[in-house]
Amino acid sequence: MYCYRKVTDDLYWVGGNDHRLTLFENIHPIPRGVSYNAYLLMDKSTVLFDTVDWSASRQLIENVEHLLAGRALDYLVINHMEPDHGASIEEIVLRYPKVKIISTEKAFLFMRQFGFSIEGRTIEVKEGDTRSFGKHTVTFVAAPMVHWPEAMVTFDTTNGVLFSADAFGSFGALDGKLFNDELNFDRDWIDDARRYYTNIVGKYGPHVQALLKKASTIDIKIICPLHGPVWRSDFAYLLDKYDKWSRYEPEEKGVMIVYASMYGNTESAAGALAARLVEKGMTNVVMYDVSKTHVSYLIAEAFRYSHIVLASVTYNLGIYPVMHNYLMDMQALHLQNRTVGIIENGSWACKSGTLMRDFIEENMRGMNVLSDGVTMASAMNENNLPDLESLANALMDSMK
Repeated sequence: MYCYRKVTDDLYWVGGNDHRLTLFENIHPIPRGVSYNAYLLMDKSTVLFDTVDWSASRQLIENVEHLLAGRALDYLVINHMEPDHGASIEEIVLRYPKVKIISTEKAFLFMRQFGFSIEGRTIEVKEGDTRSFGKHTVTFVAAPMVHWPEAMVTFDTTNGVLFSADAFGSFGALDGKLFNDELNFDRDWIDDARRYYTNIVGKYGPHVQALLKKASTIDIKIICPLHGPVWRSDFAYLLDKYDKWSRYEPEEKGVMIVYASMYGNTESAAGALAARLVEKGMTNVVMYDVSKTHVSYLIAEAFRYSHIVLASVTYNLGIYPVMHNYLMDMQALHLQNRTVGIIENGSWACKSGTLMRDFIEENMRGMNVLSDGVTMASAMNENNLPDLESLANALMDSMK
């Protein structure tokens, strides 16, 4: 059964939602599911902007067939060739054999690598090219590494719609809603949007900044991303988030304490530090067990908060493995410009603190690792309290 939404005159959302998928890209948990957005323009020419993951292909086909009502599909614009958006290309080609595919040179290379039969139907475009479909004229804007090298965005100069590919997207199924003003984004969606951006696009901040600069030169009325809600208001809120995330600037002044504890003693020290910070007036404190929290959530929170405390037991004379994995993810996604405190624990050879400090200072940019830290032997005792107090004071002082 078809299920579509009207976006604006001549333009319809024809995508689908997936509540069954548990891991996005087979790595990131999505307990609220995900939407795959595609858009159909009904002009003198008919144009489908992107397709969907194979899991939502049937819904896409039913939506497109109903709206076309016997008309041919003239063009398929592919802004981003990743399989969650490009998997249904060949199905579209089979059903609409005269369709022409508009995309970038690199995207066509990827289509051939995935084994798609596209010969004789490609129209290659590059930055600044335009195309008229009747009333609507679009221009194509390169968006390399947001977050694949072939990505572009398409701007409809007639109605101000920006087809933004993976930019401005979010985890989460739409559940009947489509527009940002049909939901409470700041309450229900911002955490998924942050986790989506930081884990999927976070490494490519400079490229996102370049795209934001291009976007600032055009009169955008509606933003149509490939995941999550369509934006038709409150652009300043969305653009401010993307600007901060892509400049690696914290959203909030606060402390995120991430602990790796085998038997509860390191966790106890983390809790004691949290209590001292709250007593000193910093109530924006969160604690996460690195062994129980999926790293995608930890990355998102690291982008959110200004201060991070890493509390780790020593394991085989090294950093506790899941803490080490977290550090490597922070490095891979280019997290920077944070203040870091360290708590280390070890029963006979306490080395985790030194190793965490060395990893951060050698591999990450703009990170201020506080000289005040806490070294524990097995469990906290009265002798550790002055160092814990000093670390709490150093964190508070660094926020002034």
